[in-house]
Amino acid sequence: MTQKRQAAMGFIFVTVLIDFIGFGIIIPVLPKLIEQMIHGDLSQAASYGGWLLLAYASMQFIFAPVMGGLSDRYGRRPVLLFSLFGFGIDYLFLAFAPSITWLFVGRIVAGITGASFTTASAYIADISTPEKRAQNFGLLGAAFGLGFIIGPALGGQLGVFGPRVPFIAAAVLILLNWLYGFFVLPESLPATMRRRFDWKRANPFGSLMHLRKYPAVAGLIVSLVLIYIAVHAVQSTWAYYNMKKFGWNEQWVGYSLAFVGLMIAIVQAGLIRIIIPKLGQSKSLYTGLFLYSIGMLLFGLATHGWMMFAFTVVYCLGGIAGPALQGIISSHVPPNEQGELQGALTSLMSVTSIVGPPLMTNLFAYFTRSKAPVYLPGAPFIAGSLMILVSAYLAYRNMQKYEDAPGAVSR
Repeated sequence: MTQKRQAAMGFIFVTVLIDFIGFGIIIPVLPKLIEQMIHGDLSQAASYGGWLLLAYASMQFIFAPVMGGLSDRYGRRPVLLFSLFGFGIDYLFLAFAPSITWLFVGRIVAGITGASFTTASAYIADISTPEKRAQNFGLLGAAFGLGFIIGPALGGQLGVFGPRVPFIAAAVLILLNWLYGFFVLPESLPATMRRRFDWKRANPFGSLMHLRKYPAVAGLIVSLVLIYIAVHAVQSTWAYYNMKKFGWNEQWVGYSLAFVGLMIAIVQAGLIRIIIPKLGQSKSLYTGLFLYSIGMLLFGLATHGWMMFAFTVVYCLGGIAGPALQGIISSHVPPNEQGELQGALTSLMSVTSIVGPPLMTNLFAYFTRSKAPVYLPGAPFIAGSLMILVSAYLAYRNMQKYEDAPGAVSR
């Protein structure tokens, strides 16, 4: 039994790793591919890129609870394998897509089938003993970080051979993993533990409604929403911005994103455990938001490409803000409602992934087009910096108001 669990755990780790390598591998080449398809420039490509992200995130938000419910009904194995197969076919579809319309079709299909991370998490919960569960979930985080370091760097190198080559590479990796899983992956959920599929429980808007139960943290939740939207200035426009402003090719975009992934891993896996206990949650929150805001502003005002690497350090250190804010929010909620709260916050993050990309990419497109009132490619970063400042103000005001409430975190 122990050997089977270890083998299954290894497969799940590799699955998540390859998923995020596949996701990261296409980022450096997507702008050039869109440019070719629309016969336009980077400004127009950025706008299309934002809408592509919206199409994917919208389908993920709607169908992730459905796929989760199906895995509770029919087991983890068929849903996980279906998701992997869907991803692999989607990347092949994107590699040979003849027009931008077909790119949208591919992203919609990927969003519908893309429940591999959710199902992988459920699989780990099934096979883990209570004392090993946290450790095994930590491996998922490690796979995510490692995948986002390897993926963009690999994509940048493969992009030299053409913007469609990384899509083919991603498809091959994922389909090989699917084939391996088809023959070796056991089912983790016994038939006796399965439940009937219920459309009401698969409602993605249901968990969002639970946030109304927590008026004491309303301001903090709005603050978190602004952070989630603001960081899409980096996540959604990085490749377009650096190609447009500094003339980077796919390789340099890949190197830079790998460096971003490395810095995020260092902060999230190491520094957070030192800084937050030392400063406390409130000071960590304000410090992190300040660094986030400064980092984004520096990105937007950078005049040389090497500065983006230097300013990445400042920006990524701001990553202490998110965990600190979530910790403060959790402190206002009773222990028996923590699961409900975290589910609602996850849904909220999904919604911001629908709003953020088109907002930031279209902002970039507007200020880099030929008829722009002022040429300002850094507009998304500056807007993100301002959002973070507003977020800090709302968090401060909310914490001042409720600092004397039971369960509040002392400042």
